[in-house]
Amino acid sequence: MQTLARLPDEFCGRLIVSCQAFESSPFREPASMARFARAAVQGGARGIRANGPEDIRAIREAVDVPIVGIWKQMQLDGEILITPSLEAARELVEAGAGLIALDCTARGQKYGALDRLRRIRKELGVPVLADIATIKEAVQAAKAGADAVLSTLRGYTPETRHVTRFEPSFIADLVRVIRIPVIAEGRIDTADQIWEALDAGAFAIIIGGAITRPEVITQKFVSAIDDWHRSADPQRTFIGIDLGGSSTKSGLVTNQGELLWQSAAPTPWNGGRTVLLEHLEKCVATGMGVARDRGIEPAAIGLATAGWVDPNSGEVVYATENLPEWTGANPAAFLGKVFGLPVAVENDANALAVAEKHFGAAKNASDFVCITLGTGVGGGVYTGGRLNRGRHFFANALGHVPVVPDGEPCTCGKSGCLEQYANTSALMRYGSGNYKSCEEVVTAANSGDSTARGAIQVFARYLAIGCACVVNLLDPEMLILGGGLAQNNPLLISALTEELAKRVTVWPQRHLRVQASALGYSAGVLGAAAVASTAVSACFSTNGASLDLAPHETVCDTR
Repeated sequence: MQTLARLPDEFCGRLIVSCQAFESSPFREPASMARFARAAVQGGARGIRANGPEDIRAIREAVDVPIVGIWKQMQLDGEILITPSLEAARELVEAGAGLIALDCTARGQKYGALDRLRRIRKELGVPVLADIATIKEAVQAAKAGADAVLSTLRGYTPETRHVTRFEPSFIADLVRVIRIPVIAEGRIDTADQIWEALDAGAFAIIIGGAITRPEVITQKFVSAIDDWHRSADPQRTFIGIDLGGSSTKSGLVTNQGELLWQSAAPTPWNGGRTVLLEHLEKCVATGMGVARDRGIEPAAIGLATAGWVDPNSGEVVYATENLPEWTGANPAAFLGKVFGLPVAVENDANALAVAEKHFGAAKNASDFVCITLGTGVGGGVYTGGRLNRGRHFFANALGHVPVVPDGEPCTCGKSGCLEQYANTSALMRYGSGNYKSCEEVVTAANSGDSTARGAIQVFARYLAIGCACVVNLLDPEMLILGGGLAQNNPLLISALTEELAKRVTVWPQRHLRVQASALGYSAGVLGAAAVASTAVSACFSTNGASLDLAPHETVCDTR
């Protein structure tokens, strides 16, 4: 097996620029590629990746850094293959390439890639780099004698079509499994991604379209402008569904947060997954009917639901027994198939945070925490201007912060969780059975009833224990309370503020604002619609401005 010394030392920890162009590009000729290469080297690139002997010959005359040569040639199956023959590799070396890369994916191997790899190394005497898409392919290429593997084709093979973004975790897996250098290539277009790749153990970085394709770079910014126009269109409307433990609210919401219509229905919370999905179908169908009667075509459906959600797939990763059998459900796939619209699904507390960012008190805030108080207790957190979900989408589980050791059993299976001390059932307990509903407790407290005020004080004390952990950890600028228990409840705000002051370090210097959401009863519906709007805009941004250098010279479909 070849060692690290076979690769140019100047590649280690440095940038290689891929100088290629689409056939339709005005830069699709060798002289332009040579100028791009010269500019890249002037900017600090330590190597160039280039396609075909003509481009490589022109680039070799322009720069003196190592060149990774490839040759994309059409095969009988109608697809491009990278460096499909020994003769092609020989021409690349004769033109000035000091290293050769070839397709070593499963498809490439069907065309004899591994045997060709061995022959190139033996007969041409140059390092050979294997473009791969999976761990298995990397292992096979390493065993065949590859001097390095490149993640170039990740996302461009049938087995990896689902991959649409750069994956530092894949680089880390490659580094862990094989003993030859790993070069990160594909979908890298930000400084953060370069850091992630190097942190993951990448030997070097290759970037192409983000540097050398002006038409694609321009498209990125044009798409951003188009996205802005779409988001600012006051006529653009979304169906928002807020699936709660006791009731489900539905509405039609514009991009500006105007609620055109709203309805509510009891949630069949104990009916199981099928019943809940059918319930959601009825809620959306009602909203679609109202939209149709008003001449409105909704752009997408947004669902805010209890439980933790994978926003990429729309699957409920985990839900407590507040909604039995909801874990593993995929309402996005179900509703998308029924109604033929994009569907975005998000945890309800996260959705409230998105609503506050779009339409509420947090428009100009970058670090804030939203807490929903109802049947359960949920948290939604923005840090640095971005919604925090966590690695496995389980972040912000404020309701399951333990506040009483070995306390009340929780629906999550643990005990002593904040949710059991700061939800609707808890407030009723603190009222000693004197009230018929939480609304009655709040109304009585506002009227000066000492028992009701005492109940809210106890409620606030437990809530502060959980919130203090979050404030000490994240140092937010705002704490926003949503849900039924926070509405028309000024005593809760003042009592919580007083309790936090006792428990949070350097309290005076924080200037933390504690307030109730002004979005009120409709916050969940607004949040669901805001999630849908954000997801649709992100989809356009991603698909309309792909910056990676696609090996088969394709651009993401913007349909």
